[in-house]
Amino acid sequence: MTHHPPTTAETNVSGLPGVTLLVTTGCQYCEDARSELSARSSRGELDLDIVSVGSAYGKALQAAHRPAMFPLVLIDGKRFSVGRLPRRKLDRALSKRAVR
Repeated sequence: MTHHPPTTAETNVSGLPGVTLLVTTGCQYCEDARSELSARSSRGELDLDIVSVGSAYGKALQAAHRPAMFPLVLIDGKRFSVGRLPRRKLDRALSKRAVR
C-alpha cells in the first residue's frame, strides 16, 4: 500500500491494477472500501494508494473527478465507483484486467 500519486497502467512495474482510494474522515463507506481494498492488496491482487481528500493530491483528484460522495475509487487512473464499493463489479473489473 502506498500513499503517493498512483502509477498508471503504463508505468506500473508490478503489472497489478493500480487502485486509488480517495477518502474523507468519518465516512463509513470509506472505511469499508479501505478494509476490502487493503485485504486485496495484501493478497497481491492490486496496488493500493489511499489518498486523503484533505491532501493536495486529494484536492486535485476531487477537482478532476468531482465525486458526489465518498469514497472515490479509480482503477488505473480511471473512475471506477463512488460511494459503497461494488464488490462484484470490482471482481469483474480485476478479472478483465488480469486477462489483458
